[in-house]
Amino acid sequence: MRHALSLARRAAQQGEVPVGALVVRDGKVIGEGWNRPIGLHDPSAHAEIQALRAAGERERNYRLPGATLYVTLEPCPMCAGAIVHARIARVVFAASDPRGGAAGSVFDLLPSDRRFNHRTEVAGGLLAAEAAGLLRDFFRRRRR
Repeated sequence: MRHALSLARRAAQQGEVPVGALVVRDGKVIGEGWNRPIGLHDPSAHAEIQALRAAGERERNYRLPGATLYVTLEPCPMCAGAIVHARIARVVFAASDPRGGAAGSVFDLLPSDRRFNHRTEVAGGLLAAEAAGLLRDFFRRRRR
């Protein structure tokens, strides 16, 4: 998660909402990303999507069974859908997202929506205070 937080700081330096993500399988980072929707003019360029794209490209497969996605903010519904399609085994997130989280805060798409053909284990709260602090500081500066 510390590496994901460093990626979130990179996003903030680029004027993006500070969220970072990485995909790990067999103890190795196979993809990483940070929020880039503003810079890429792409509403789908969330940190999780960037990390999944990088991992898929590296593995030459859009399916990533056995992988864990670490992300500094609870995934949104769009990212939850991508996580399910990629067959990610586990998601570990830092801060909950009370406005649009899809891993239990607002929506419960990960892991409990039984309508999906894949289940993803979820753990939240790892370094939550640090991740929430990055987000709070970013938005506080932006409002000034």
